[in-house]
Amino acid sequence: MSSTRKQSQIIALPNQTSHHAHDYGQVVIGLQGQSEFEVGGRGGLVGPGQGCLVSCLEEHAFSGVGQNEILVINVPVDDFYNQPHVEDKVAQLFSGEAYFQLDNQAQLLIKALSTEMAANPGDFLLSAACADTLVCVLQNHFKERVTPRRHGHRLNMDVIDRYIHAHISRKIGVAQLAGTVFLAESQFHQLFKEQVGMTPHQYVLEKRFTLARQLIHESQLSMAQIADSCGFASQSGFTSAFSRYFGVSPSRYRTQQP
Repeated sequence: MSSTRKQSQIIALPNQTSHHAHDYGQVVIGLQGQSEFEVGGRGGLVGPGQGCLVSCLEEHAFSGVGQNEILVINVPVDDFYNQPHVEDKVAQLFSGEAYFQLDNQAQLLIKALSTEMAANPGDFLLSAACADTLVCVLQNHFKERVTPRRHGHRLNMDVIDRYIHAHISRKIGVAQLAGTVFLAESQFHQLFKEQVGMTPHQYVLEKRFTLARQLIHESQLSMAQIADSCGFASQSGFTSAFSRYFGVSPSRYRTQQP
């Protein structure tokens, strides 16, 4: 690893999109605001308590969304060749889904460590110690993601609904939803459809329409503002989708309300 690159650091991403790859793995954890990543061809938002994994030499894109702050853990694979037990933990860490959601205990630990790092930005020894600690903690934290689920396992819909509510104005992919309950994307999709009776995409769309109807009925927002608030790419796309779903345009729906 370069002598000038810390193993862990707190940074803010610019709002302009950039992309690159590097010869080391990277763990990104949101601390404040939001940032957007595209890893392995899949985009996702990273906010407080959320994160993503970028494997060694994997091309990825990233940008900040307004004011943001992230914790970046650089994992230099070469430094671990003579430490098999650490190398195994690193391999296991990067073997799961790219996006993840941390539980409260892990978030408290990361908050404490990041506070210490922010107070001592020039301490490379502290940076390395925090990186080693977090790699081990995260690997243990993620064990549940690759553990086969018992027959009859039920998804925690409260956790999933809270994530959707917090990100309803943004793109929400299956990978991000799966990360909230620590499941692989394919396993999550199957369990979700069995439990809910529809796909995750259909479920999120219903949530968007529910919010749209509420805003149409209770607010004076324009249709463009409602489309943006509900996560639709454009007003025309929102109008078309709403009309297909309800059989009436959003504007007509508003005029029909008492």
